[in-house]
Amino acid sequence: MNAKAPNPRFKIVADNRKARHNYEIGDTIEAGIALVGTEVKSLRGGKATIGESYAGEYNGEMYLYNAYIPEYLQANRFNHETKRPRKLLLHRNQINKLSGAVTREGMTVVPLKIYFDDRGRAKVEIALARGKKLHDKREADKERTWNRDKARIMRDRG
Repeated sequence: MNAKAPNPRFKIVADNRKARHNYEIGDTIEAGIALVGTEVKSLRGGKATIGESYAGEYNGEMYLYNAYIPEYLQANRFNHETKRPRKLLLHRNQINKLSGAVTREGMTVVPLKIYFDDRGRAKVEIALARGKKLHDKREADKERTWNRDKARIMRDRG
């Protein structure tokens, strides 16, 4: 039996695998992202990094900070800045929900993945998350290891 088959409807460009280790993931939202042309071309190459990025509110709008999209090599002087803040395209009620949870409950808005949907548009899956303490991370590691060992034992028994 193989791993989860990739969804043919979209192509994942960047994945934040550390987010599930460092945070307890709550609600997830799909958001559009405002990009310039060289960023889109560079994303199609698949070298973006969102491991240390986060989203925050500025002037009533949500922005993605610290996401690295490398320069597009063929664009010469018309290239983009690699770590500039990028506007997330969300509805007003979604922005209010996210910013309210950040201010009231001390949560963080983290991107989980950047992908192209079936229409070829760049999307970001963001999530409300609460940071895990060190003992919570250790507990999750123990549970993951036990589940792996348990599956191995059951498979060997037949």
